[in-house]
Amino acid sequence: MNNPQTFRQKLACLFEGTGQYHRAGHLLDIALISLIMINVIAIVFESIASVALKYYDEFLILEIVSVSIFAIEYLARLWACVDKTKYAAINGSNSKRRLHYFFSPLALIDLIAILPSLLMFLFPLDLRFLRVLRLLRVFKLTRYSRAMQLLLQAFLDEGSSMLAAFFIMAVVLILASCGIYLIEHDIQPDKFGSIPAAMWWAMATLTTVGYGDVVPITSLGKFFGGVITLLSMGMVAIPTGLLASSFSEQIRKRRQFFEDAVHEQIHDSTLNKEQLAHLEELRYKLGLSKLEANKAIKTQLSERNSHIYCRHCGKRP
Repeated sequence: MNNPQTFRQKLACLFEGTGQYHRAGHLLDIALISLIMINVIAIVFESIASVALKYYDEFLILEIVSVSIFAIEYLARLWACVDKTKYAAINGSNSKRRLHYFFSPLALIDLIAILPSLLMFLFPLDLRFLRVLRLLRVFKLTRYSRAMQLLLQAFLDEGSSMLAAFFIMAVVLILASCGIYLIEHDIQPDKFGSIPAAMWWAMATLTTVGYGDVVPITSLGKFFGGVITLLSMGMVAIPTGLLASSFSEQIRKRRQFFEDAVHEQIHDSTLNKEQLAHLEELRYKLGLSKLEANKAIKTQLSERNSHIYCRHCGKRP
């Protein structure tokens, strides 16, 4: 959206942080991030009875102001989403586009951030669990943090592999629970009296936590526990390796995308102010550092110049 005309189009550009609204969008993100962090800190301290009682009015004012701001932001995003690049390409009415946005992960996170407080205001009950659910507001940082977005995308890309890894871990968990139950249930019926009870030991062992509150005491049980411990080292590494590999691949793709964009923008071995502004906007959206961006620009300029000038004499062919 190069030249936004309507207020809704300008609002969409502000939320996306594109064009002339790049700086304003960045400042808006910083302000919302600050508000989220203040809310999280306030909710944590509000759990202290003496503090909650002493600063009850201040906590209430902060909650009302925060929920109002988050609600306005949510409604504004829902209204302006039809002009965003991602949803403008969807064929159909604006209602269909808003429905797609409504069920998107980031929109659902925004809704969860305000829903507990709205329920508390609508229903005059002692809904303490809703107060705790307000901590889910921290997940709104996913929208403003490029690293969190990379991590979320890594989970989505490796979803099937992660499910397969957790399925294998679930099978091993059941086998370990059954094994330790057969070995130890006669000796320690209070701790290994059933397979579900033995799952606590199996979970603590497979995750290499080892709380030590439930341990085998027979020789065979200790041997079996050692085997499960050694096996768990490889089991825990599988999802960790998948996630780390996918995260690294996401970073590589973004860097490659930026390098391709730089290559397309270069004309006559130079970059004008408009092209540099476009690349700076793209750098921010991709979550790359200025050092990475400058390195990519210098690399592409060097490659372009090497094709223009002769390597041997340094003159144009």
